[in-house]
This record gives sequence, structure tokens and C-alpha cells, in this order.
Amino acid sequence: MNEFGGQPNRIEKNTKIKGDITSEADFRIDGKLEGNVTTSGKVVIGKDGYINGKVECVNADIEGRFNGELLVKDLLSLKSSATIEGTVSVAKLAVEPGATFNAACTMGKGGAPVAAPKMQSTKKNEPAKAS
Repeated sequence: MNEFGGQPNRIEKNTKIKGDITSEADFRIDGKLEGNVTTSGKVVIGKDGYINGKVECVNADIEGRFNGELLVKDLLSLKSSATIEGTVSVAKLAVEPGATFNAACTMGKGGAPVAAPKMQSTKKNEPAKAS
């Protein structure tokens, strides 16, 4: 883990925290967090880690579980053991086979939400035709 604004922070296994966390440095969660994380660094959720809340960060590596709103400005990497539920906004996404990704995902430059064009079909339940 890179040190953006100081020493990396850790929430160890068997530790439970309720509340919001703001940091300039990287953050690794191997325990359980109910609350929000805001950092200008990287967030890592270890295999036994769990976050229920909102996470805002530059990069994220997830091996454990996440439920809530995830805003990643650059790269979100989901390992094979990851389980994600909620909403995700990201610039780049890497998903290993085996990961569970049950989220509404928005991808765009800098992780900024990009409005998707609405597609309207004039015909219902007709097979696609090749031209």
C-alpha cells in the first residue's frame, strides 16, 4: 500500500467500528465497519473485512464484503472472494472470476457518474434481426 498522506491505517480482524472515518492515507479493513470512509488514498477490504456504508477513495481492492455506496475515482479491483452490493461509481473496474457483483454500476472518467442514454424499443418481444 502506498502512503499518500501518512502511515496506512488498519482495522484488524475481530474489530467492529460504528462511525465515519476520514483519512489522507490508505486504509485497510480486516474487521467490520458500519459507517462511511473518505480518503484520498486507497481502501483495501481484506478477505474477512466488511463495510456497510459509503466509501469515497481513489483506488480500492476488495476481497471481503461491501454493502452501500462505493465511489472510486480510479481503479476498483474485485478479487474472487469479493461480494459487492449497492451502488458503484468508478473510472476503471477489474473483476476476477468468482467475485459477486450485485450493484448498479456507473463508469466514467474520474469515477464521475455518467448519464446513460435511455433506449426505447418500439417493438416488444420480437427477435433481433441481423442486417
